Amino acid sequence: MDFKFSAEDEAFRQELRSWLHQNAPRNVQRDDTGDEFHEGGSDDWKRRVDWHKKMYEGRWVGISWPKQYGGRGASITQQLIYQEEMAKANTPMLVNGLGIMLVGPTIIHWGSEEQKKRYVPKILSGEEIWCQGYSEPGSGSDVASLQTRADEEGDYFIINGQKVWTSDAHHADMCILLTRTDPQAPKHKGISYILVDMHSPGVTVRPLVQITGDANFNEVFFEDVKVPKKNLIGEKNQGWQVAITTLMFERSGIGGGRDMMGAVRELGDLAKMIRVNGGTAWDDASVQQRIAGFACEALALKYTGYRQLTRRLKGLPPGPEGSVLKLCTSELNLRMNKFAMELLGPFSQIEFHAPMAVDHGKWSYRMLASRALTIAGGTSEIQHNIIGERVLGLPKGN
Repeated sequence: MDFKFSAEDEAFRQELRSWLHQNAPRNVQRDDTGDEFHEGGSDDWKRRVDWHKKMYEGRWVGISWPKQYGGRGASITQQLIYQEEMAKANTPMLVNGLGIMLVGPTIIHWGSEEQKKRYVPKILSGEEIWCQGYSEPGSGSDVASLQTRADEEGDYFIINGQKVWTSDAHHADMCILLTRTDPQAPKHKGISYILVDMHSPGVTVRPLVQITGDANFNEVFFEDVKVPKKNLIGEKNQGWQVAITTLMFERSGIGGGRDMMGAVRELGDLAKMIRVNGGTAWDDASVQQRIAGFACEALALKYTGYRQLTRRLKGLPPGPEGSVLKLCTSELNLRMNKFAMELLGPFSQIEFHAPMAVDHGKWSYRMLASRALTIAGGTSEIQHNIIGERVLGLPKGN
């Protein structure tokens, strides 16, 4: 790939950079955990909602989407520039990340024209917040074994079942829900992809408190929930194909959207804060070597992400190569946070924002949160299988 940007691309960069300079919050920025799963309080949510609205008014939400659905029709290289500039500006996160990263692209790819016009604009504006109903208590990594049922009754599906680990369900207005519509079919068949109004009678959301103290994951119960059949995406009993498209967008988004070099620089700053033997941890050549190794991996991930752009430039949805980014990014993040614990020693036990915490205690928070990324969007074990079978062509295990 040619890494030189065109004059049009550079003009796009300057337009975005100028807009951010004029509109980005000056004193209230993204929480210093650097973790997308950090919930924050009600004030943080309102701050993110306000920022989302401002970004939407500036036409900086869903920039890659077609103009007729409210996007800018931005090129692949412009999307890359957008990610770089947003990371540099360190602005608050948008409130409808799942809707923008997963739902919108999936509906644009599979939905009818009526469905696109109905749902896509409100995803961009943040009027409707979305969540993802895939995992169940007995169907985590093996999502296709799901048991949530959708039975037909006239012009409606009647849905009964339970989902778990549903991010942002407590904020959500809508849900992309995988349900079993033919219980007699093989497990990858007989599944349908249905859009469900989270305010429907019979929907119950219960937050799950994580080890970090946040509660942005949830379990969701569906009891005789009526959903119009027009909310079916794709064909009935063929929802697995639609679901895979969503997963590909999810894995490339989780892996490809993270600037690991920023975290490497922060780790270097941490080493320079910690006093050891009359100097700092950074003075130790072995510490510098470990952090340099992380930097090499982070740069390799960055350029692997650029290679992934080839598929997108050809007009194809993300492929299994996205699993490489997702796996390696989440595992690198975990190892870096473990090393931060080694550097901090006994100070690693001090909680986030507690008095006397080094660097606001954000590294202890990040360590506790690290496992989430190795699970969300498909576990590391599942990613190994996908890479082995679909990328390397290895035979399936028994």
